[in-house]
Amino acid sequence: MKKNIKYLFGLLVLFAQLSFVNAQDADWKTMIESWRVAYNTPGMSVGIIRNGEVVFVDGFGVLEEGKSIKADKNTLYSIASNTKAFISGSIATLVSEGKMNWDDRVQKYLPYFELYDPCVSEMMTVRDLLCHRSGLGTFSGDVVWYRSDYSAEEVVKRVAELPQEFEFRNGFGYSNVMYLAAGEVISSVTGKSWAEYVQEKFLTPLDMDRTITSTNDIASTSNVATPHKPEGEMCNPIDWVNWDNMGAAGGIISSAEDMIKWMQFQLNNGINGNDTLFTRREQTTMWTPHVNYPVSDRAREVYGGRNFNGYGLGWGTTEYHGKQMVSHTGGYDGMYSAVTMLPTEKIGVVILTNTMDGIGTLLSYEIIDRLLGLPQQDWKNRGINQDKGHWADRAARIKERTDARIMGTKPSMDVVAISGLYRCPLFGDIRILEENGKLTIDFVHSPQLKARLSHWHNDTYQLEWLEEQAWFEFGTVQIQMNNSGKPSGLLFDVPNDDIFFEEIKAVRVTP
Repeated sequence: MKKNIKYLFGLLVLFAQLSFVNAQDADWKTMIESWRVAYNTPGMSVGIIRNGEVVFVDGFGVLEEGKSIKADKNTLYSIASNTKAFISGSIATLVSEGKMNWDDRVQKYLPYFELYDPCVSEMMTVRDLLCHRSGLGTFSGDVVWYRSDYSAEEVVKRVAELPQEFEFRNGFGYSNVMYLAAGEVISSVTGKSWAEYVQEKFLTPLDMDRTITSTNDIASTSNVATPHKPEGEMCNPIDWVNWDNMGAAGGIISSAEDMIKWMQFQLNNGINGNDTLFTRREQTTMWTPHVNYPVSDRAREVYGGRNFNGYGLGWGTTEYHGKQMVSHTGGYDGMYSAVTMLPTEKIGVVILTNTMDGIGTLLSYEIIDRLLGLPQQDWKNRGINQDKGHWADRAARIKERTDARIMGTKPSMDVVAISGLYRCPLFGDIRILEENGKLTIDFVHSPQLKARLSHWHNDTYQLEWLEEQAWFEFGTVQIQMNNSGKPSGLLFDVPNDDIFFEEIKAVRVTP
């Protein structure tokens, strides 16, 4: 009889626990789904860790707008710049094994590495690559790798042409191209590509079985989200874009379930089971601010008395209500990701979406507030208003240019004169040519940027992209003239926040 009572009591306890877990899951699902609907996000997947244990992981919405296949915890999305933590983590393993040091000079591994100044080129360390203090401006040089056929090494060899934005080690300029160089350092030390090394050191040991490192692998798998570009009230599906040449800065494609494993490993200070993949000392190094930037009074108020913002090695560093916070976001053509951890609380949140609205960061704060038992803020509407402001600013910049168009003008140089080859030391060759009676501009090493040219005003032409572009829409190119009345170069104006066409300084090459 006593055994039966104990058995019955055990069943009741188990039932109560399952009911509590199911109730918690329902609460998370209701709250997260309300965000997805409010943001008009087609699909997303979310994972939550508390006290080092998984408390929730699931998908919401659909893989593609207008279709019925649901997103789940195993759905694949680009994590984009959250790849950077895998690169810094890879170098941490090599430092832990005594194969290299954070402060090794980059030229020790990449003799061809050059920046805007020979002294800076010689002094630049691996640590400098990983914390964005090279002196280059934020996103400078992305126009070189974006949709181009250059290899990572070829891109790195071209960064010497980029201008200096601020003093070396005296400012923060978020640099994808420096992470390309870091990926090449890994290859130099190990004899393997960064992707092979990440697979060997992290993906396989952590059982991140769904995670891939190239869009080329998408065809051989399933349950893959489709990227979307917000356009007004619509989210329109767009194609996956290959990022292999900048993979070390943003090439990993993963799921919420796999990223949960990555966060648990991070929260366990580099230990996986009985294996220490990198030491706690190196974990601390990656999470220590190496560059800092100001906190506004408004941010201090909103984010729980925040006193600092910084960047470590592959991680953003800050505090939230006095607790250490490390995080990163990632933006890809038609997708965004956000990973946020409070190491002292063993809390982790990953949010993966298949559109370009920034839902992840502020949703993470609402989740964290609930986990910490903090008073609820209206994070949702704050985020929606921020996004509206972003898109309104983007539209305003385009309107400023369309309003300035001078109607009724004619070009001073004819089609024959402006056709031909133009060359930029940074970007490479650009050709203007007439095809089937229409004027075309061909970015030779970036064929997916090819555009038709239609007269805008004077000697300026509008760029009408032949393929959908995620980061920009409107753009113009001015054909510059020398003192002899002949075309001398190209001046681009493509308003956006990420791919800087104005860095292209192309001059006319004799046909």
